[in-house]
Amino acid sequence: MLRSDTVRQKLIGESPSWVALLRQVVEVAAFNQTSVLLTGESGTGKELVARLIHALDRRPDKGSLVIVDCTTVVPTLSGSEFFGHERGAFTGAVAARDGAFGRAHGGTLFIDEIGDLPLPLQAELLRVIQEGTYKRVGSDTWRDSQFRLVCATNRPLQDAVKRGQFRSDLYHRIAAWSCELPPLRQRRDDILPLATHFISELIPALSRPTFDPAVTDFIAGREYPGNVRELRFLMARVAARHVGNGPITVGSLPDAERPDDSADSSLWWQGQFEEAVRHAVSTGVGLREIGKVAQQTAVTVAMTAERGNVRRASRLLGVTERALQMRRSSSALSLHPGATATR
Repeated sequence: MLRSDTVRQKLIGESPSWVALLRQVVEVAAFNQTSVLLTGESGTGKELVARLIHALDRRPDKGSLVIVDCTTVVPTLSGSEFFGHERGAFTGAVAARDGAFGRAHGGTLFIDEIGDLPLPLQAELLRVIQEGTYKRVGSDTWRDSQFRLVCATNRPLQDAVKRGQFRSDLYHRIAAWSCELPPLRQRRDDILPLATHFISELIPALSRPTFDPAVTDFIAGREYPGNVRELRFLMARVAARHVGNGPITVGSLPDAERPDDSADSSLWWQGQFEEAVRHAVSTGVGLREIGKVAQQTAVTVAMTAERGNVRRASRLLGVTERALQMRRSSSALSLHPGATATR
């Protein structure tokens, strides 16, 4: 099952720490119904793991996966969010509504960032977990709700228990099985496979996307404080800039993400220059013409940078003053046939 498409297509990675995590997830998802607590830094993929746990759950009559993000729950409406409400239970309750407990009956309830759950709601959640019953807001009728519980947090809940900010009894109920997701810095071998996977999703025309060596080195060596989520955001920006079906070059990187090539002059041609040459070749421009334009452009750039001073511009380009003058004359003649070059 670890090698199945269900697992490998949802959670990309072959690093030892990631494979060890997947083994835990497969074991708990497919072979028992205990509650699971997913821990780890923000952006490590806790919701994806929760979705995989639900997908691997073997209950024949399995219901839906219901997701509640505690960071987005409005405190005044938290009761309705979890328990649902009857029509007229409060101002604005124009119709009855099922809450998370009702929608998750027979399925899986994923509570994201449970460390942000207020203490009163922690007590009510514990009661539902223990008794399997609840009441809608504004109702006296008890309703059944049996679900598999998966929770996630980027906070150290055991420390919160010691500080009295999280109920000890609830912690032990939700953490019957605990899985810690490794940050991306601990699974660096997975960065390039993940980047390739994201580009394939974002640019379907690139069935087998490739990166130029400079881009590969940059992506693999970059730090990702936001973990996999940050890597995906970076690839989304790359995909938005990439044009054509060729390899992804430095020119496709956002300006703020461009690697500093000043320490390695061998990389000067990467990026827009390479894209311009590729365009010239594709439209039938020959090597001689490409070389002539490259020289003319270099002379223009150097003369502009040195404000027309031939001596300084020649030093900048690594040629003699006479050679620079000859190239300027050649450039003038090619642009204005019949004209006479002057010093």
